[in-house]
Amino acid sequence: MNRILMGYARLARPANLPTAAADILVGIAIAVYFVSLEISVFLADISIDVLNLVCASVLLYAGGVVLNDVFDRKLDMVERPERPIPSGLIPYKSAATFGIVLLLAGIFFGFMVGATSGALAAILAISILGYDAYAKKHGLFGPMIMGLCRALNLVLGMSLFQEIGHWWYGMIPFCYIFAITLISRGEVHGNNRNHLIWSAILYGLVILMVIIITGRETGKFLEIIPFLMLFSFLIYRPLIRAYRSNVPSNIKKAVMAGVLSIIVLDASLAVGFSVWWYGLLILLLLPVSMLLARLFAVT
Repeated sequence: MNRILMGYARLARPANLPTAAADILVGIAIAVYFVSLEISVFLADISIDVLNLVCASVLLYAGGVVLNDVFDRKLDMVERPERPIPSGLIPYKSAATFGIVLLLAGIFFGFMVGATSGALAAILAISILGYDAYAKKHGLFGPMIMGLCRALNLVLGMSLFQEIGHWWYGMIPFCYIFAITLISRGEVHGNNRNHLIWSAILYGLVILMVIIITGRETGKFLEIIPFLMLFSFLIYRPLIRAYRSNVPSNIKKAVMAGVLSIIVLDASLAVGFSVWWYGLLILLLLPVSMLLARLFAVT
Protein backbone atom coordinates (compact mmCIF):
# COMPACT_ATOMS: atom_id res chain seq x y z
CA MET A 1 0.00 0.00 0.00
CA ASN A 2 1.18 3.51 -0.79
CA ARG A 3 2.91 5.10 2.24
CA ILE A 4 0.61 8.12 2.19
CA LEU A 5 -2.55 6.00 2.04
CA MET A 6 -1.18 3.84 4.85
CA GLY A 7 -0.60 7.00 6.85
CA TYR A 8 -4.22 8.07 6.46
CA ALA A 9 -5.34 4.56 7.37
CA ARG A 10 -3.20 4.65 10.52
CA LEU A 11 -4.83 7.93 11.50
CA ALA A 12 -8.30 6.35 11.29
CA ARG A 13 -7.41 3.40 13.62
CA PRO A 14 -8.97 0.62 11.48
CA ALA A 15 -8.82 -1.93 14.30
CA ASN A 16 -11.17 0.21 16.40
CA LEU A 17 -13.81 0.77 13.74
CA PRO A 18 -15.59 -2.61 14.10
CA THR A 19 -16.27 -1.68 17.73
CA ALA A 20 -18.30 1.31 16.53
CA ALA A 21 -20.30 -0.93 14.20
CA ALA A 22 -20.95 -3.33 17.10
CA ASP A 23 -22.51 -0.49 19.12
CA ILE A 24 -24.93 0.21 16.30
CA LEU A 25 -25.88 -3.44 15.89
CA VAL A 26 -26.72 -3.87 19.57
CA GLY A 27 -28.62 -0.57 19.56
CA ILE A 28 -30.67 -1.89 16.65
CA ALA A 29 -31.36 -5.13 18.55
CA ILE A 30 -32.71 -3.11 21.48
CA ALA A 31 -34.86 -0.95 19.19
CA VAL A 32 -36.28 -3.98 17.39
CA TYR A 33 -37.07 -5.72 20.70
CA PHE A 34 -39.16 -2.82 21.97
CA VAL A 35 -41.29 -2.69 18.82
CA SER A 36 -41.85 -6.46 19.06
CA LEU A 37 -40.36 -7.38 15.70
CA GLU A 38 -38.45 -10.53 14.74
CA ILE A 39 -34.81 -9.53 14.22
CA SER A 40 -34.18 -11.85 11.25
CA VAL A 41 -37.24 -10.63 9.34
CA PHE A 42 -36.55 -7.04 10.21
CA LEU A 43 -32.93 -7.01 9.03
CA ALA A 44 -33.96 -8.36 5.64
CA ASP A 45 -36.67 -5.71 5.23
CA ILE A 46 -34.73 -2.59 6.20
CA SER A 47 -31.07 -3.44 5.66
CA ILE A 48 -30.30 -0.11 3.96
CA ASP A 49 -31.06 1.86 7.14
CA VAL A 50 -28.92 -0.55 9.15
CA LEU A 51 -26.07 0.00 6.71
CA ASN A 52 -26.50 3.78 6.86
CA LEU A 53 -26.32 3.77 10.66
CA VAL A 54 -23.22 1.57 10.63
CA CYS A 55 -21.57 3.89 8.09
CA ALA A 56 -22.51 6.94 10.18
CA SER A 57 -20.99 5.43 13.31
CA VAL A 58 -17.79 4.18 11.68
CA LEU A 59 -17.18 7.50 9.91
CA LEU A 60 -17.81 9.51 13.08
CA TYR A 61 -15.43 7.30 15.03
CA ALA A 62 -12.77 7.53 12.34
CA GLY A 63 -13.13 11.30 12.18
CA GLY A 64 -12.79 11.50 15.95
CA VAL A 65 -9.53 9.56 16.16
CA VAL A 66 -8.06 11.46 13.21
CA LEU A 67 -8.83 14.79 14.86
CA ASN A 68 -7.50 13.43 18.14
CA ASP A 69 -4.10 13.12 16.48
CA VAL A 70 -4.50 16.55 14.93
CA PHE A 71 -5.03 18.19 18.32
CA ASP A 72 -2.27 16.06 19.90
CA ARG A 73 0.33 16.80 17.24
CA LYS A 74 2.63 18.86 19.53
CA LEU A 75 2.50 16.32 22.35
CA ASP A 76 3.05 13.47 19.90
CA MET A 77 6.24 15.10 18.67
CA VAL A 78 7.65 14.24 22.09
CA GLU A 79 5.76 11.09 23.14
CA ARG A 80 4.83 9.43 19.83
CA PRO A 81 7.00 10.89 17.06
CA GLU A 82 6.36 7.83 14.86
CA ARG A 83 2.72 8.79 14.28
CA PRO A 84 1.77 10.04 10.79
CA ILE A 85 1.45 13.75 11.66
CA PRO A 86 4.57 14.36 13.83
CA SER A 87 6.66 12.16 11.53
CA GLY A 88 5.75 14.43 8.61
CA LEU A 89 4.09 11.67 6.59
CA ILE A 90 0.68 13.41 6.68
CA PRO A 91 0.59 17.25 6.75
CA TYR A 92 -1.30 18.70 9.70
CA LYS A 93 -3.81 20.62 7.54
CA SER A 94 -4.49 17.59 5.35
CA ALA A 95 -5.16 15.46 8.42
CA ALA A 96 -7.50 18.11 9.84
CA THR A 97 -9.44 18.26 6.56
CA PHE A 98 -9.62 14.47 6.45
CA GLY A 99 -11.04 14.32 9.98
CA ILE A 100 -13.64 17.01 9.36
CA VAL A 101 -14.78 15.37 6.11
CA LEU A 102 -15.21 12.06 7.95
CA LEU A 103 -17.34 13.70 10.64
CA LEU A 104 -19.52 15.46 8.07
CA ALA A 105 -19.95 12.22 6.14
CA GLY A 106 -21.02 10.49 9.35
CA ILE A 107 -23.66 13.16 9.98
CA PHE A 108 -24.85 12.82 6.38
CA PHE A 109 -25.41 9.08 6.73
CA GLY A 110 -27.28 9.69 9.97
CA PHE A 111 -29.72 12.00 8.20
CA MET A 112 -30.14 9.39 5.47
CA VAL A 113 -31.97 7.31 8.10
CA GLY A 114 -34.04 10.14 9.58
CA ALA A 115 -34.09 13.45 11.42
CA THR A 116 -33.58 11.92 14.87
CA SER A 117 -30.64 9.80 13.73
CA GLY A 118 -29.13 12.78 11.93
CA ALA A 119 -29.49 15.01 14.99
CA LEU A 120 -27.87 12.34 17.18
CA ALA A 121 -25.01 12.00 14.70
CA ALA A 122 -24.50 15.79 14.80
CA ILE A 123 -24.54 15.84 18.62
CA LEU A 124 -22.08 12.95 18.64
CA ALA A 125 -19.77 14.83 16.23
CA ILE A 126 -19.86 17.90 18.49
CA SER A 127 -19.12 15.74 21.54
CA ILE A 128 -16.19 14.15 19.72
CA LEU A 129 -14.77 17.56 18.88
CA GLY A 130 -15.27 18.66 22.47
CA TYR A 131 -13.29 15.69 23.71
CA ASP A 132 -10.48 16.02 21.18
CA ALA A 133 -10.02 19.77 21.58
CA TYR A 134 -10.64 20.28 25.27
CA ALA A 135 -12.07 17.57 27.54
CA LYS A 136 -9.33 14.96 27.23
CA LYS A 137 -6.92 17.27 29.06
CA HIS A 138 -8.99 16.94 32.24
CA GLY A 139 -8.74 13.98 34.60
CA LEU A 140 -12.47 13.58 35.26
CA PHE A 141 -14.16 15.55 32.49
CA GLY A 142 -12.21 13.70 29.79
CA PRO A 143 -13.40 10.18 30.65
CA MET A 144 -16.93 11.52 31.10
CA ILE A 145 -17.10 13.02 27.60
CA MET A 146 -15.45 9.97 26.05
CA GLY A 147 -18.04 7.78 27.79
CA LEU A 148 -20.78 10.11 26.56
CA CYS A 149 -19.56 9.68 22.98
CA ARG A 150 -19.81 5.90 23.21
CA ALA A 151 -23.23 6.15 24.89
CA LEU A 152 -24.47 8.38 22.06
CA ASN A 153 -23.16 5.82 19.57
CA LEU A 154 -25.32 3.11 21.16
CA VAL A 155 -28.33 5.44 21.19
CA LEU A 156 -27.65 6.20 17.51
CA GLY A 157 -28.28 2.52 16.79
CA MET A 158 -31.41 2.64 18.92
CA SER A 159 -32.71 5.56 16.84
CA LEU A 160 -33.55 3.30 13.90
CA PHE A 161 -37.28 3.97 14.32
CA GLN A 162 -36.61 7.65 15.08
CA GLU A 163 -37.42 7.37 18.77
CA ILE A 164 -35.02 6.88 21.69
CA GLY A 165 -37.24 6.17 24.66
CA HIS A 166 -34.70 3.78 26.21
CA TRP A 167 -31.72 6.12 25.86
CA TRP A 168 -30.59 5.41 29.42
CA TYR A 169 -29.16 2.05 28.29
CA GLY A 170 -26.30 4.24 27.11
CA MET A 171 -25.08 4.19 30.72
CA ILE A 172 -23.56 0.76 30.02
CA PRO A 173 -21.02 1.94 27.41
CA PHE A 174 -20.65 5.22 29.33
CA CYS A 175 -19.33 3.43 32.42
CA TYR A 176 -17.24 1.04 30.38
CA ILE A 177 -15.48 3.68 28.30
CA PHE A 178 -15.00 5.82 31.40
CA ALA A 179 -13.06 2.88 32.85
CA ILE A 180 -10.90 2.39 29.75
CA THR A 181 -10.11 6.10 29.57
CA LEU A 182 -8.95 5.99 33.19
CA ILE A 183 -6.60 3.11 32.36
CA SER A 184 -5.18 4.98 29.36
CA ARG A 185 -3.98 7.79 31.64
CA GLY A 186 -0.88 5.73 32.41
CA GLU A 187 -0.24 4.51 28.89
CA VAL A 188 2.84 6.68 28.41
CA HIS A 189 4.35 7.02 31.89
CA GLY A 190 2.86 4.12 33.87
CA ASN A 191 2.20 4.44 37.63
CA ASN A 192 -1.62 4.41 37.53
CA ARG A 193 -2.59 1.64 39.97
CA ASN A 194 -5.34 3.76 41.56
CA HIS A 195 -6.93 4.22 38.14
CA LEU A 196 -6.73 0.49 37.52
CA ILE A 197 -8.58 -0.25 40.76
CA TRP A 198 -11.38 2.14 39.84
CA SER A 199 -11.51 0.66 36.36
CA ALA A 200 -11.85 -2.86 37.79
CA ILE A 201 -14.80 -1.66 39.90
CA LEU A 202 -16.44 0.01 36.89
CA TYR A 203 -15.94 -3.14 34.82
CA GLY A 204 -17.79 -5.11 37.48
CA LEU A 205 -20.57 -2.51 37.52
CA VAL A 206 -20.93 -2.81 33.75
CA ILE A 207 -21.26 -6.61 33.94
CA LEU A 208 -23.84 -6.26 36.71
CA MET A 209 -25.80 -3.71 34.67
CA VAL A 210 -25.97 -6.05 31.67
CA ILE A 211 -27.22 -8.90 33.87
CA ILE A 212 -29.84 -6.77 35.62
CA ILE A 213 -31.12 -5.01 32.50
CA THR A 214 -31.42 -8.09 30.32
CA GLY A 215 -32.79 -10.16 33.20
CA ARG A 216 -35.46 -7.59 33.97
CA GLU A 217 -36.46 -6.85 30.39
CA THR A 218 -36.18 -10.23 28.70
CA GLY A 219 -35.32 -12.85 31.31
CA LYS A 220 -32.49 -14.17 29.12
CA PHE A 221 -30.00 -14.59 31.92
CA LEU A 222 -28.51 -17.97 31.01
CA GLU A 223 -28.02 -17.07 27.33
CA ILE A 224 -25.71 -14.16 28.09
CA ILE A 225 -23.50 -15.94 30.66
CA PRO A 226 -21.03 -17.48 28.11
CA PHE A 227 -20.61 -14.10 26.46
CA LEU A 228 -20.06 -12.31 29.78
CA MET A 229 -17.55 -14.97 30.86
CA LEU A 230 -15.53 -14.36 27.71
CA PHE A 231 -15.86 -10.61 28.21
CA SER A 232 -14.66 -10.83 31.83
CA PHE A 233 -11.65 -12.94 30.87
CA LEU A 234 -10.61 -10.59 28.08
CA ILE A 235 -10.77 -7.41 30.16
CA TYR A 236 -9.63 -8.54 33.62
CA ARG A 237 -6.65 -10.65 32.63
CA PRO A 238 -4.60 -7.78 31.13
CA LEU A 239 -5.89 -5.40 33.82
CA ILE A 240 -4.50 -7.64 36.58
CA ARG A 241 -1.19 -7.93 34.75
CA ALA A 242 -1.02 -4.15 34.42
CA TYR A 243 -1.66 -3.77 38.14
CA ARG A 244 1.02 -6.29 39.09
CA SER A 245 3.58 -4.79 36.72
CA ASN A 246 2.47 -1.18 36.36
CA VAL A 247 4.53 -0.27 33.30
CA PRO A 248 3.40 1.47 30.09
CA SER A 249 3.61 -1.68 27.93
CA ASN A 250 1.22 -3.62 30.18
CA ILE A 251 -1.11 -0.65 30.54
CA LYS A 252 -1.24 -0.29 26.77
CA LYS A 253 -2.22 -3.96 26.46
CA ALA A 254 -4.99 -3.44 29.03
CA VAL A 255 -6.30 -0.46 27.07
CA MET A 256 -6.15 -2.41 23.80
CA ALA A 257 -8.00 -5.34 25.34
CA GLY A 258 -10.61 -3.00 26.76
CA VAL A 259 -11.24 -1.28 23.43
CA LEU A 260 -11.51 -4.47 21.38
CA SER A 261 -13.65 -6.19 24.02
CA ILE A 262 -16.38 -3.60 23.46
CA ILE A 263 -17.46 -6.01 20.73
CA VAL A 264 -17.93 -8.83 23.27
CA LEU A 265 -19.84 -6.51 25.61
CA ASP A 266 -22.12 -5.53 22.74
CA ALA A 267 -22.61 -9.18 21.77
CA SER A 268 -23.60 -10.00 25.35
CA LEU A 269 -26.19 -7.24 25.42
CA ALA A 270 -27.47 -8.16 21.96
CA VAL A 271 -28.11 -11.77 22.98
CA GLY A 272 -30.17 -10.48 25.88
CA PHE A 273 -32.42 -8.49 23.54
CA SER A 274 -32.49 -10.71 20.45
CA VAL A 275 -31.28 -14.23 19.66
CA TRP A 276 -28.04 -16.13 20.20
CA TRP A 277 -26.99 -16.10 16.54
CA TYR A 278 -27.27 -12.31 16.38
CA GLY A 279 -24.84 -12.08 19.29
CA LEU A 280 -22.48 -14.42 17.48
CA LEU A 281 -22.78 -12.26 14.37
CA ILE A 282 -21.57 -9.26 16.37
CA LEU A 283 -18.87 -11.39 18.01
CA LEU A 284 -17.45 -12.16 14.55
CA LEU A 285 -16.28 -8.55 14.46
CA LEU A 286 -13.75 -9.39 17.20
CA PRO A 287 -11.34 -11.45 15.05
CA VAL A 288 -11.59 -8.73 12.40
CA SER A 289 -10.50 -6.15 14.98
CA MET A 290 -7.77 -8.41 16.34
CA LEU A 291 -6.39 -8.99 12.85
CA LEU A 292 -6.38 -5.27 12.09
CA ALA A 293 -4.74 -4.62 15.47
CA ARG A 294 -1.72 -6.56 14.22
CA LEU A 295 -1.36 -4.06 11.39
CA PHE A 296 -2.52 -0.80 12.97
CA ALA A 297 -2.23 0.75 16.41
CA VAL A 298 -5.34 0.62 18.60
CA THR A 299 -4.34 3.55 20.84
